[in-house]
Amino acid sequence: MRAAARQRPRTMARMAEASVSIRATLRHTAFRALLAGGSIYFIGNAMQAMATAWLMVELTGSSFLAALVQTAVFLPMFLLSLPAGVMADTTDRKRLMLGALAAQALVVSLLAALALAGWAGPAALLFFTFVAGCCTAVLSPSWNSTIVDVVPREELPQAITAIGISYNSARALGPALAGAVFAAAGSGWVFALAVAGIVALFEAVRRHPPRPHPPSRLPAERLWGGMLSALRFARHNDTVLAQLLRTGAYGGAGSALWALLPVIGQQKLGLGATGFGFLMACLGTGAVMAGLVIGRLRTRLGLERLVAICAVVFALAMVVSALVTVPAVVYLSLVGAGASWMSVMSTYNTATQTSVPPWVRARATALHTLAALGAFAIGSALWGAVSGILGLSFTLLLAAAAMLASLLLARRFPLRMGGLDEVTQVPLSQDLFVKHPPAPEAGPVAVEIGYRVRPEFAPVFLEAVSLLRGPRRRDGATFWRVYRDLGDLGQATRYVERFIVTSWADYLHQRARRTLADEELELALLDYLEEGSAPVTQHYIAER
Repeated sequence: MRAAARQRPRTMARMAEASVSIRATLRHTAFRALLAGGSIYFIGNAMQAMATAWLMVELTGSSFLAALVQTAVFLPMFLLSLPAGVMADTTDRKRLMLGALAAQALVVSLLAALALAGWAGPAALLFFTFVAGCCTAVLSPSWNSTIVDVVPREELPQAITAIGISYNSARALGPALAGAVFAAAGSGWVFALAVAGIVALFEAVRRHPPRPHPPSRLPAERLWGGMLSALRFARHNDTVLAQLLRTGAYGGAGSALWALLPVIGQQKLGLGATGFGFLMACLGTGAVMAGLVIGRLRTRLGLERLVAICAVVFALAMVVSALVTVPAVVYLSLVGAGASWMSVMSTYNTATQTSVPPWVRARATALHTLAALGAFAIGSALWGAVSGILGLSFTLLLAAAAMLASLLLARRFPLRMGGLDEVTQVPLSQDLFVKHPPAPEAGPVAVEIGYRVRPEFAPVFLEAVSLLRGPRRRDGATFWRVYRDLGDLGQATRYVERFIVTSWADYLHQRARRTLADEELELALLDYLEEGSAPVTQHYIAER
């Protein structure tokens, strides 16, 4: 166990060094193709979001409805990311992605037709934006897990950074293009170009489909059970839980600037559609600039210092947007805000994906998306409502204070990258595949592991065995406890570790999810046992 602890910092150091450059990822043909298709898709989505927000401002002049556009874009991520993550981990990802893209192309085509005909009112804009967002939400976990699957683990930070650069380049280019097209030809043609972006990603996925899931003798996970597994994993994995909570806090506070940007452009700076597109482009440009150096920044500053600096910069950008009416100053502050947003979100995403094993990777990506964009969607509606009541400037100042307050989470929920031993699964023991196994749904199943511990080692044994509580609960146990046998009269003290899982299928999945780090914890217990003894495992299944 001590050797594993020594190895973990070296693994993290190698990953930090590898994250300095993203060139290595581009030698993979499938990665390049999927990244290119995704980039065009992101540009189309950014164009659609910008045109919808500005059209809403033109139609209604309402800051609340303008902010609600961001909610319509991102709320589907909050609602559907986790179910979509389960499907990505357990079903045919190619079929899932192509189906979602086909549906989105149809929806956005209808929106384009309505806009060209002059029939796109506020309700229609929100409805079609929400439905298109649902398609993106269903697609995202599969696409994210597919594109990172084609690169080695040691290149994962660079791959995530490349994806972040692609996404934020789209945020820079998409609104600028949309503003020009909107001013020249109207919103309908912006939506039509967004359809072309959807088709580009459809073709990339068709040509470079994801690898199928490896065959397994385990019972298939169902949708509800898979969702519970993901939530249980996040709840009982301190590393992932910290990242998700801090992602949500940062995204919720920062959503004020993104959601109120159309109002800032129109009411404070007196800009038109082209000017608003330039505001969005400044945020995207800053994000791209940060993406090119984020690896070096992480290595030089460390995770916590990088996040703290970026939170302060983003908060200052909101203060500038609240108080300054000189466009050039606001543009410059938005470049800094975009760089800060990219740096923090990329760091949180990388930390999450390097801390999870393959069986839950798409779901972890979905949980990160849920935390980031769910908070973004809810925050957008909240800040929009507050702006309507208290005014734009006061709302932005309040959001800046909330951003700085989110840094207080660092003490209770520190950040770190996961180690290789924490994500490498141990092969499932064939002893569990009994000749006459119970039905997969039979249960609950109680598991008891007996240990005969030398009395002088009892206190340290109890400390060591308590470390298994998290992994057991994380991987499927609904109950866990250690008992001392009061009837034991031998030279050693007998302890029993007891945990319960919902069904036999859940128990098989739990055992398949053991990692090398978990195995190290189990092997460490052997040092405290009576000489010649070994743990004895017994399984019980409920009959009444």
